[in-house]
Amino acid sequence: MQRRLPVGAEVVGDGVHFRVWAPEHARVAVVIDGEQSEVLTRDEGGYFSTWVRGVGAGTRYAYRLGGETKLYPDPASRFQPEGPHGTSCVIDWRGFAWSDATWPGLTLKGQVIYELHMGTFTPEGSFASARRKLPELADLGVTCIEVMPLNDFAGDYGWGYDGVNWFAPTHLYGKPDDLRGFVDAAHAHKIGVILDVVYNHLGPDGNYMPIFSRDYLARNHATDWGQSINYDGENSGPVRELVRANVRHWIEEYHLDGLRIDATQDIHDRSDEHIITVISKEARDAAGTRTIILVAENEPQDTALIRPIAQGGHGLDAVWNDDMHHSALVAATGRREAYFTDYRGHASELVAAVKWGYLYQGQRYAWQKKRRGVFGLDLEPARFVTFLENHDQVANLAFGKRLAELTSPGRLRALTAYLLLGPGTPMLFQGQEFGASARFPFFAGHTGELREAVRRGRARFHAQFPSSATAEIQAYLPDPTARATYETAIIDWAERETHITTLALHRDLLRLRRDEPVFRAQEPRKVDGAPLSPHCFVLRFFADQREDDRLLVVNLDADLDVTPAPEPLLSIDQDLCWETLWSSESVQYGGFGTPVIDDDARGIRIPCQSAVVLAAKPRKTT
Repeated sequence: MQRRLPVGAEVVGDGVHFRVWAPEHARVAVVIDGEQSEVLTRDEGGYFSTWVRGVGAGTRYAYRLGGETKLYPDPASRFQPEGPHGTSCVIDWRGFAWSDATWPGLTLKGQVIYELHMGTFTPEGSFASARRKLPELADLGVTCIEVMPLNDFAGDYGWGYDGVNWFAPTHLYGKPDDLRGFVDAAHAHKIGVILDVVYNHLGPDGNYMPIFSRDYLARNHATDWGQSINYDGENSGPVRELVRANVRHWIEEYHLDGLRIDATQDIHDRSDEHIITVISKEARDAAGTRTIILVAENEPQDTALIRPIAQGGHGLDAVWNDDMHHSALVAATGRREAYFTDYRGHASELVAAVKWGYLYQGQRYAWQKKRRGVFGLDLEPARFVTFLENHDQVANLAFGKRLAELTSPGRLRALTAYLLLGPGTPMLFQGQEFGASARFPFFAGHTGELREAVRRGRARFHAQFPSSATAEIQAYLPDPTARATYETAIIDWAERETHITTLALHRDLLRLRRDEPVFRAQEPRKVDGAPLSPHCFVLRFFADQREDDRLLVVNLDADLDVTPAPEPLLSIDQDLCWETLWSSESVQYGGFGTPVIDDDARGIRIPCQSAVVLAAKPRKTT
């Protein structure tokens, strides 16, 4: 019987072919619609399979293992209509009518990423309602949506990182074809979609994989969230095959434009070919002629992830740049607790992050009492995904506060310009573009003993911050398991109409990024920078013609006189002068206006808490 993927239920001809890995069981049967029972044939390697005539898409099924009476969902189920504890549902992905045949896919350079959580992105929390917001994202200038994990998980709400059904988009947001409709519509708006996937652990509730085989989980590795996945131990071959199938399933069956791989430092594998390399190869093969982007999160900042496979790397495209975020947050707020300890937020750090990506590329990191990062001075700037907010960094502060609550409007506008005009690949977090007031705390709809464990665990996490370790703050921390906590994260889209100055700022900056060749170039060694004071710096974006150069001056402190100005990056040909092209202090962004920066009569004076773009113009002659 010809199958496309090695496991799961596939519609084949006028029936369905079922195949599952259960090596520790002598007998496996599939129970169809709660009545019909069919015994599977044992294949090589611990697999069981059978083809059942007369059933098709929409059929409910579950597996009976050995002599048990209890039924279990398929580890490779394509859909769980009642969640991970319910029966599985046969899905025929070929029935969806795609309209994106001419969509070429994504390449990394030129992308503007927008991270969203499907359950809180809209009040309805569905694929269909998110689809209706696509025109607004296209108008803003977003080119790629990064969706937080979608595979099904236990509970009525959650981030998705405790997923247990790798192949099944959670029923909470709609049906599989609703997700396909979202992706198809995004492509019509010239927006790609990549999915956050979790291959380092499985959630604590609803994970039935170990019932089928204990070898799904590793015995010699652990993660911060529980047992690791078995990629290099006994019987790891079928587990690796499952991951390959899952990667192919997302790219082929949902036309996704890539993946963001969560916490790659906890994907433990000592095999000759690391599973991350396998993922990279499988994803690109599944995409065929379409181009895709593969992004990694990696706390230790290992640049091997984005080096070519032929050079000993893993062949991914980009990594999240936590260093840049941490320095920018310290610059914005002054907070230097816990993992922000090793950052000063000084101009020199912000310049270095633009020029070199990671700040720590092997130097000692006091917070962890060891070295952090791997050399990457030769990497292209686009390979570093940069951000001021993301789901983790917003939630990691005690109450899930956004930057707008933590810093001044002027500093936030200036840092937004730094982000959106920089040569990295910028990423916004849902609602950031219009200053959404919705906080984003951690939430997980667990119950029973697990609920108490989550509460205690989150309290311990926040205790690493001395200001959040006090009894007073601990008493006020939001309950991560409460529905009310989840509801605080839901975006109020009416604010898009009332926060028009913030929306205008983001829209205009992304337009400037598109329209100005030096900002969209993202070319190596085409940006240099220098501090003008501990909290003010200049970035010079070099063009082929000197008159096409641009300066971005960012001042996060008080008004600054830069006279004398012994900084060559401020220099210009004698017949030219610098003129303000754009300012974060424009009144249309809620600013106070911008005086002339470069004035022959008084020298250079940079306004407080601002970012100003300067362009060359002919000098007036008298």
